[in-house]
Amino acid sequence: MNSYKFFKRLGYVAAFILAGIALSSWPVLAKDRQLENNAKLIAAASGLTGIKSIVVMDALTGEVLDSYKGSKKLPPASVLKAATALYALSALGPETTFKTRLIATGPISNGVLKGDLILEGSGDPRLDTDALGNLAEQLKARGLKAVQGQFYVYAGALPYQYEIDSEQPDHVGYNPTIDGINLNFNRVFFQWKRGAKGYILSMLAQAKKYSPDIGGIKMVVKNRNDPVFSYSSVNGADSWSVAQSALGKGGSRWLPVRKPADYAGEVFRAVAAYNGIRMPAHKVTQKQISGKSVAVWESPTVKVMAKSMIKYSTNMTAEALGMNATVKLGKPANTLNASGRAMTQWVEAAYGVRGAKFVDHSGLGSNSRISAHEMARLLVNAKWEGPLRPIMKEITLRNSKWHKSPVAKAKVVVKTGTLNFASALAGYVTCPNGRKLAFAIFTADMKKRASITMKDRERPKGARAWARKSRVMQHQLVRHWIEAYGR
Repeated sequence: MNSYKFFKRLGYVAAFILAGIALSSWPVLAKDRQLENNAKLIAAASGLTGIKSIVVMDALTGEVLDSYKGSKKLPPASVLKAATALYALSALGPETTFKTRLIATGPISNGVLKGDLILEGSGDPRLDTDALGNLAEQLKARGLKAVQGQFYVYAGALPYQYEIDSEQPDHVGYNPTIDGINLNFNRVFFQWKRGAKGYILSMLAQAKKYSPDIGGIKMVVKNRNDPVFSYSSVNGADSWSVAQSALGKGGSRWLPVRKPADYAGEVFRAVAAYNGIRMPAHKVTQKQISGKSVAVWESPTVKVMAKSMIKYSTNMTAEALGMNATVKLGKPANTLNASGRAMTQWVEAAYGVRGAKFVDHSGLGSNSRISAHEMARLLVNAKWEGPLRPIMKEITLRNSKWHKSPVAKAKVVVKTGTLNFASALAGYVTCPNGRKLAFAIFTADMKKRASITMKDRERPKGARAWARKSRVMQHQLVRHWIEAYGR
């Protein structure tokens, strides 16, 4: 072989090698390109109807890394509780507690209170039957056996709110009344069991130690199919009926209480009797009555309650904390809408959020609006080392409809939110390479929401499957962002 042919063939070989290198590197380069700005593709592949609003930012700089319709305003659902947590922590203070007191207007002599006794509510969202039992035990330890005067329940610490959202069915426990004194999240435990002569019904103020029967809240069984539950106020008291066809052999569920102060008065009288203390029937007052504090129940701190609210998404806690914060700031709080508006203004001033609208503090009202971009901005401006991230809930990412698995060396803390045909997820990500992300993902099919009838609003057809698709898409997005920006 002459030198010309040798170098010619060597050139072909080199060309093939270089082509091979180029071809082998092309998929990697393509993959790198696909990792960037892919929220639109993931949203399109989700099969989810309705509107999506998606944003991820660098949590330290606020740089937008990926966005799809990020400026679209949608219902935040319970993600709104993240804003409420910041509002309450700032206005009330993280170490603040709520104190429910027993006030006496006279002395205790020979086991008898020579005066009135006042159960003074403080707007505490976590007061329960056992807490009232503890107050009664404190009176017993003082030697009290009877109250000679009147027994008052003070409920003026917060403006009374009949319910959070008027669009919810009457019987759902997650739509409670809010008052200056709240008990058991303003719910009563309805229990039933089929007996030889019909159903045996119980309405209980259930807790771990004390669970007295409640006579002031009535329940009757009706021979009907729909509605399953029906509520009315009869002579100022809660009155329920239930469809016999829905009861089966037995069961239980929590129902909302619409007269929390009366509920608290009856329950305290019952636990006092259990401790050997005779009490007159209660009277509700909106006027604070002065006297000597003879027993005190102290709630967990605002920080502890905010963390629990984020974890369990308790609407009562959110609304009570939010309204207490508004009252503390001296802003209008006669309605949840007014208190929500005050929180909106505070968030705008404190965190630079624009264009949001909050109608309550829990996110149950579907008329609240915020975009994914502004929610992510709120998380960024709340600061990585600020008060919110440490109280958020850590989750394991879902990689399909059925399976969950962790992402090695990544940590995701969030607040979730779900309404019928509306779903939300927002939070912070610590990536494997140490990079820090803040994100918000909102989805909603407002047409399907609008078509739900009142009787179907607790469990509308198709809502559960729709929400599952939304959750899968949310987790796919977070996994993608970790891969794209955190490796």
